[in-house]
Amino acid sequence: MSYIQTLRAKVGHDLLLLPGVAAVIPDGKGRILLQEKSSGEGWSLPAGGIEPGETPEQAITREVLEETQLQVRTIQILGAFGGKEFRHVYPNGDAVEYTVILYLCSVAGHSHSPRDPETKSLRYFTESDMPALALPYPVELLFAAAGRPGS
Repeated sequence: MSYIQTLRAKVGHDLLLLPGVAAVIPDGKGRILLQEKSSGEGWSLPAGGIEPGETPEQAITREVLEETQLQVRTIQILGAFGGKEFRHVYPNGDAVEYTVILYLCSVAGHSHSPRDPETKSLRYFTESDMPALALPYPVELLFAAAGRPGS
């Protein structure tokens, strides 16, 4: 049983404050990678929770690999986000409020391991064709980071 499953067994659907990470992964053409969730939640940055004993950098590397099959290297932290705007209720009723460290990452390789079933599809988007995200990251920051050297 995962850490979150253990907590959920104790608190049910009540609000949990959770540390998380998210990745801005540009393609060198001014687009960023988004993940469409299988659960019907829509689109998001590749992201996930930090497990006990794991550093944020280890968490983003693991989460991106699981969700996208991409091996990434972190370039820099773009910011930390949280508060009421980062509350989310999942389709099963679980309520969370995330405190998220946002990383700019670059692709270092590909994995042939199976992709996590929570990913329905992956696609690169420009700022003008980007769908709404599940969490309100500042879009200007996401695309400014995508155009930085080394990204």
